[in-house]
Amino acid sequence: MADTEIKNKPEENMQFQAEVAKLLDLVVHSLYSNTEIFLRELISNASDACDKLRYAGLSEPKLLDDGSATFEIHLGLDKTAKTLTIVDNGIGMNREELIANLGTIAKSGTNEFLKSLSGDKSKDVSLIGQFGVGFYSSFMVADKVDVYSRKAGDKTGYRWSSDGKGAFTVAVHDDVARGAKIVLHMKDSADEFLDAFRLRQIVKTYSDHIAVPVILDAVAGEKKDDEEAVKAETLNSASALWTRPKSEITADQYKEFYHHVGHAFDDPWHTLHFKAEGAIEYTSLLYIPSAKPFDLFNPERKNAVKLYVNRVFISDQLEGLLPRYLRFVRGVVDSSDLPLNISREMLQNNPILRKIQGGLVKRLLKDLTARAEKPDEYNAFWEVFGPVMKEGLYEDFEHRDELLNLARFRSSTHEGWVSLKDYVARMKEGQDAIYTITGDNAAMLKNSPQLEGFMAKSIEVLLLTDPIDEFWASSVGLYDKKTFKTVATAGDDLAKIKGSETEEKKEDQGAASEQAIKDLIEALKKSLGAAVANVRTTDKLKGSPVCLVADTGGMSLHMARMLKQHGDAQSLAVRKILEINAKHALIKRLMVLSGAAFDCAAALLLDQARIVEGEPVPDPVGFAKRLSAMMEKALG
Repeated sequence: MADTEIKNKPEENMQFQAEVAKLLDLVVHSLYSNTEIFLRELISNASDACDKLRYAGLSEPKLLDDGSATFEIHLGLDKTAKTLTIVDNGIGMNREELIANLGTIAKSGTNEFLKSLSGDKSKDVSLIGQFGVGFYSSFMVADKVDVYSRKAGDKTGYRWSSDGKGAFTVAVHDDVARGAKIVLHMKDSADEFLDAFRLRQIVKTYSDHIAVPVILDAVAGEKKDDEEAVKAETLNSASALWTRPKSEITADQYKEFYHHVGHAFDDPWHTLHFKAEGAIEYTSLLYIPSAKPFDLFNPERKNAVKLYVNRVFISDQLEGLLPRYLRFVRGVVDSSDLPLNISREMLQNNPILRKIQGGLVKRLLKDLTARAEKPDEYNAFWEVFGPVMKEGLYEDFEHRDELLNLARFRSSTHEGWVSLKDYVARMKEGQDAIYTITGDNAAMLKNSPQLEGFMAKSIEVLLLTDPIDEFWASSVGLYDKKTFKTVATAGDDLAKIKGSETEEKKEDQGAASEQAIKDLIEALKKSLGAAVANVRTTDKLKGSPVCLVADTGGMSLHMARMLKQHGDAQSLAVRKILEINAKHALIKRLMVLSGAAFDCAAALLLDQARIVEGEPVPDPVGFAKRLSAMMEKALG
């Protein structure tokens, strides 16, 4: 059709494709949770248009002759007219493309463009997004949208216009520059988007790393730093650092980007930058901080890695991008295989996202394993993030073996952090279990009466002081074919384990007769009544007369205390067992007591066991009276 015929053609009125009408309702009312997303979508489309022309210009340089070869996106505000304008100097659209891209679905510019490549993916086609569905988000904030566009290489421009209510018009329009200009006639409820400060905030949040500069044109009448008008300013950094080759990025640039993306002031402990290629392609630039993020133990346990699709920000709290035990990781993941134009809620269930998560976890754990070869460096990481990493032992069955090898623990026999591999290598002859004890403080646990028998034989015990430790050990079950067992449930294990000859000789063999011990146990059960579930002897005690443990198969006393602190009534039902050291002089002395003196001593021993275990004394006044009476008698 000749240009004169086109110019004389009147404005055409057309109906949206039936699916578009449904889509508009979905977009405006359901698809996007935040109305500010409209600007992200339009800037993304503008960036895509620039990327398309940049690529097309490689084979047809003449396409760049009718406009600047420097690509830019401009935002314009007119508060009087209540319009927001988004302008790009990209590839633009002709009449047919305006109708196809903005009036129908599944004929987006990107899909047609990719087909034209004939399978050649050697170029930078990963930068090209989808122009189509995201455009309709404009109608969340505008009651009318005008699109002025002229395709690169053409001489005729067009205006597309619609109120989003079922129809649109297309007409020839004079003086249209190459690219596209979208004019949003804002609703009264969307006045916030006519504010320059608000636009700066949105662009910085969602489009900071769009490779094309996003420029806010001069806003007349707005004051800034005592000036009467705001001059044109570039709102984004216009440089997607993660897309650049690692060889071109300095250590300082990596560090500064971490400060930006992590909103952090510390330096990263580890940086991981890689590009995955194959069935699914994505680029990631991830950081492990050196300091604990302020929200590390937020109950929601959300991750803070930013997800981008073709350098367009999607979310920084997307569930499923990384498992919760890696929520301290900061950085970005950018994929061209994920859909840009769907809600975050739908995206988090996307199967591609799950595959990306698998790749990210694999690489992170691989890097951590390599860093663990330098204990001093790795221990600094574990000191900060170990409690969170151990959540993975309970939650991530697939990577449990790697996590067990990465785990570090405090020990009863060694200073600093120890690995399970080193623990197993030091196990004694006859020992077939990895022994643990849980509590609030490693120093207090080392002095626990329950460790005395293990210490006497130099049997190593892992000191577990994080709340998650109460859950993962029973869930994991085995490491290197060795079971995890608490010292409270060790039972007769000590008798099977061979200690050093010197240590064996130190043990006091002067225990009372079996019948005397049996009579004492029955007397203690009768005296203490319902305060204990049982009384029994133990080999664990050496220097202490008694200790308190939970019944086998029930929750530990430490677990019961944690639940009680959170108001859980189940903690009140834990069955407690009083274990006695039949070789201790105090226990032998108890055997000759009777009546009120026996009852007083028995109650004091139980209260002593409670105090050592960290349990509160249920009757402080009674305890004080009994202690005073016992001291008075002893001091004679």
